[in-house]
Amino acid sequence: MAGLIVLQLIYPFLGNLVAQCCAKAHLPVKESSGTADFACIITAYKNADIARPLIDSLLKQNYPDFHIYLVADECPPFDPLQDPRLTVIQPPQALRLKAKSIILATENFLRPHTHTVIFDADNLAHPLFLQEINRYLQAGFLCVQGRRTAKNLNSTYAALDSLGEHYKNYIERYVPYLLGGSAVISGSGMATETALYQAYLNAPEIQQGQHQWKKMLQEDKILQNFLVRRKVRIAYARDAVVFDEKVSSGAAVETQRSRWLFSYFQNLPNSGGIFLRGLLGANWMQLYFGFVTMVLPMFIQVALACLWGALALFFAPFWALALALALLIFSANVYWTLYLDRAPAAVLAAARKAPWFVLRQLMGLFKMGNPNKHFKHTEHQHHVRVEELLGEKQDTHGTPP
Repeated sequence: MAGLIVLQLIYPFLGNLVAQCCAKAHLPVKESSGTADFACIITAYKNADIARPLIDSLLKQNYPDFHIYLVADECPPFDPLQDPRLTVIQPPQALRLKAKSIILATENFLRPHTHTVIFDADNLAHPLFLQEINRYLQAGFLCVQGRRTAKNLNSTYAALDSLGEHYKNYIERYVPYLLGGSAVISGSGMATETALYQAYLNAPEIQQGQHQWKKMLQEDKILQNFLVRRKVRIAYARDAVVFDEKVSSGAAVETQRSRWLFSYFQNLPNSGGIFLRGLLGANWMQLYFGFVTMVLPMFIQVALACLWGALALFFAPFWALALALALLIFSANVYWTLYLDRAPAAVLAAARKAPWFVLRQLMGLFKMGNPNKHFKHTEHQHHVRVEELLGEKQDTHGTPP
C-alpha cells in the first residue's frame, strides 16, 4: 500500500522530468489552410444571462466558420444578442441535464458542421481560441482540448481552485500529450469531429445515463473513455484559451468537489479497463491514460501518505522515510508545475493556504453518497468581458496569456 502511494506521489515529477528532457518531438501541429466549421454549443441552466460575455467573445473570434447554439434550460426570459451566427434554443420542458441540452442543440443544427465545441455558460473564449483549435484539427487530430484558466481570482478559494486547474492542465493534459499520450478532457473548451461526437451521444452510456439524473457519469468522462477505447488520441492545445469561473467560497468547494469525487470513483472501473486494454494490447496511449485517470485526487493522496507514514513509523520505518521523501518530491513538483504553467502570483501566494481547501474537499467527500440530494448546480455570478481579462493580463495584442 505504501509503495502504491509513493508511486502516485512521484509519478507527476517523473512525467515532468521526462517531458522537459525529450518531449519536443511530440509537438506536431503542421500548418494548413483548411478550416473547420464549428458548432459552438453553450449549455445554460437557470441563468442564460451569464452567457452574454461568452457569446460576445465567440462573435469576436478571429475565425470565419462557426455558429453558436445557446440552450437556455429553465432560464427566465432574457434579451439575447441579435446576430445571425447565434441560435437560442429554449426547451419546452425542463431538461436539467447537460447531456440532454447538448443533444437538443445537435438536433437543431442549421447546417452539417464538421466539428462540435462545448462551452459552459460561465466560460469566455480568447479571440484566437477557434483559430488555435483549428490548427490541431488540420494536423489530423479528431478531438482537441483547449486550456481552461481562471476567469476570477477574487478569493482565496478561487485562487486555490485555479491552482488545481493549473496543476491538472500540466500533469494530466500537457505532459501526456507531449509524451505521445492522450490529454484528459476538462468538461468544456473541447472540440470533436461532429460525426464522432454524434456517435458518442448515441452510445449506451449517454442514452441510458439520461435516466439516471445526477447519478449519471459526467459527460466529459464518458467522452474521453469513448475516444480512448477507440484509440483516438486527444490533443491538448495549450494556446487555445478558455476562461472559466472558479468557486469563491468554501460551500461552493464542497458542492463542486462532492460531484467530482462521486464521478471519479464511479469512473474507476472504466479507467482500470482502459489501463488493461493498453497493457494487453501494448498501447502506450491507453496504458498511460488509464493510469492517469486512476490516480487518486491530490488531497486523498496526501492524506493517505500522512496516515500510512504515521503507521509505518511503528511497523516499517523504511516506508515512513519513503513516504516522507515522496511527499517532499510531490510538494516541490506542485510548485515546479505552477512555474511551468505560468501560474499568476495570486495562485502562488494562495498555495500556503491549501490545507483549508483540502478540508473543504474532505467534507465534500462525505457528501457524495446521495447525488440527487447533495449535488446542486453551481451558481455563477462573475460577469466580465474577455477584453477586460486580456487587459488585466496586459495581453491586448492577441497572444494567449
